[in-house]
Amino acid sequence: MEVRRGRYNKSYEQPAAAGGRTSRQQFAIPLRSHDHVFLKGHKIMVQVQSTWFPLIDRNPQKFVPSIYEAKAEDFVIATQRIYTSPAKPSAIILPVMSSQ
Repeated sequence: MEVRRGRYNKSYEQPAAAGGRTSRQQFAIPLRSHDHVFLKGHKIMVQVQSTWFPLIDRNPQKFVPSIYEAKAEDFVIATQRIYTSPAKPSAIILPVMSSQ
Protein backbone atom coordinates (compact mmCIF):
# COMPACT_ATOMS: atom_id res chain seq x y z
CA MET A 1 0.00 0.00 0.00
CA GLU A 2 1.45 3.35 -1.04
CA VAL A 3 -0.19 6.54 0.20
CA ARG A 4 0.97 9.83 -1.24
CA ARG A 5 -0.29 13.19 -0.02
CA GLY A 6 -0.69 15.63 -2.90
CA ARG A 7 0.39 18.58 -0.75
CA TYR A 8 3.91 17.07 -0.70
CA ASN A 9 4.10 16.19 -4.41
CA LYS A 10 6.72 18.84 -5.21
CA SER A 11 8.41 19.30 -1.81
CA TYR A 12 8.24 17.79 1.66
CA GLU A 13 9.65 21.01 3.12
CA GLN A 14 7.11 23.35 1.49
CA PRO A 15 3.63 21.77 1.21
CA ALA A 16 1.45 23.35 -1.48
CA ALA A 17 -2.05 22.96 -2.86
CA ALA A 18 -2.29 20.18 -5.43
CA GLY A 19 -4.09 22.35 -7.97
CA GLY A 20 -7.51 23.48 -9.03
CA ARG A 21 -10.39 21.77 -10.80
CA THR A 22 -8.82 22.06 -14.25
CA SER A 23 -5.17 21.52 -13.40
CA ARG A 24 -3.21 18.39 -14.24
CA GLN A 25 -0.19 17.17 -12.31
CA GLN A 26 2.37 14.46 -12.67
CA PHE A 27 2.92 12.24 -9.65
CA ALA A 28 6.12 10.22 -9.64
CA ILE A 29 5.69 7.59 -6.94
CA PRO A 30 8.78 5.47 -6.33
CA LEU A 31 7.99 1.81 -5.82
CA ARG A 32 10.37 -0.19 -3.69
CA SER A 33 11.49 -3.03 -5.99
CA HIS A 34 11.41 -5.64 -3.24
CA ASP A 35 7.75 -4.89 -2.46
CA HIS A 36 6.24 -5.20 -5.93
CA VAL A 37 6.59 -8.26 -8.15
CA PHE A 38 4.20 -8.84 -11.04
CA LEU A 39 4.42 -12.18 -12.74
CA LYS A 40 3.57 -12.73 -16.39
CA GLY A 41 -0.18 -12.48 -16.89
CA HIS A 42 -0.81 -10.66 -13.61
CA LYS A 43 -2.77 -7.42 -13.58
CA ILE A 44 -2.37 -4.42 -11.33
CA MET A 45 -4.93 -1.93 -10.09
CA VAL A 46 -4.22 1.71 -9.31
CA GLN A 47 -6.64 3.66 -7.15
CA VAL A 48 -6.70 7.44 -7.35
CA GLN A 49 -8.67 9.00 -4.55
CA SER A 50 -8.45 12.02 -2.36
CA THR A 51 -9.21 10.39 0.97
CA TRP A 52 -9.11 6.93 2.49
CA PHE A 53 -11.04 7.63 5.66
CA PRO A 54 -11.27 5.85 8.11
CA LEU A 55 -8.07 3.92 7.28
CA ILE A 56 -6.10 7.12 6.78
CA ASP A 57 -7.09 10.45 8.34
CA ARG A 58 -9.75 12.64 6.74
CA ASN A 59 -8.83 14.96 3.89
CA PRO A 60 -10.71 18.28 3.90
CA GLN A 61 -10.16 18.70 0.10
CA LYS A 62 -9.20 22.34 0.65
CA PHE A 63 -5.59 23.27 1.25
CA VAL A 64 -5.19 24.20 4.89
CA PRO A 65 -1.93 24.60 6.82
CA SER A 66 -2.78 21.58 9.00
CA ILE A 67 -5.52 19.06 8.22
CA TYR A 68 -5.89 18.51 11.96
CA GLU A 69 -7.08 22.10 12.34
CA ALA A 70 -9.50 22.06 9.38
CA LYS A 71 -12.90 23.68 9.93
CA ALA A 72 -16.23 22.23 8.79
CA GLU A 73 -16.31 24.52 5.73
CA ASP A 74 -12.93 23.16 4.58
CA PHE A 75 -14.49 19.73 3.94
CA VAL A 76 -15.81 19.89 0.38
CA ILE A 77 -16.50 17.37 -2.39
CA ALA A 78 -13.57 16.56 -4.68
CA THR A 79 -13.52 14.97 -8.13
CA GLN A 80 -10.54 12.95 -9.34
CA ARG A 81 -9.97 12.63 -13.09
CA ILE A 82 -7.82 10.27 -15.09
CA TYR A 83 -7.26 11.61 -18.61
CA THR A 84 -7.09 9.11 -21.45
CA SER A 85 -7.18 11.21 -24.62
CA PRO A 86 -4.13 11.65 -26.90
CA ALA A 87 -4.08 15.36 -25.97
CA LYS A 88 -4.13 14.60 -22.22
CA PRO A 89 -2.67 11.13 -21.73
CA SER A 90 -2.25 9.35 -18.43
CA ALA A 91 0.39 6.69 -18.00
CA ILE A 92 1.83 4.24 -15.54
CA ILE A 93 5.50 3.58 -16.18
CA LEU A 94 6.97 0.53 -14.50
CA PRO A 95 10.48 -0.88 -14.84
CA VAL A 96 10.79 -4.33 -16.40
CA MET A 97 13.38 -6.67 -14.96
CA SER A 98 14.38 -9.90 -16.63
CA SER A 99 14.34 -13.08 -14.55
CA GLN A 100 17.34 -14.47 -16.46
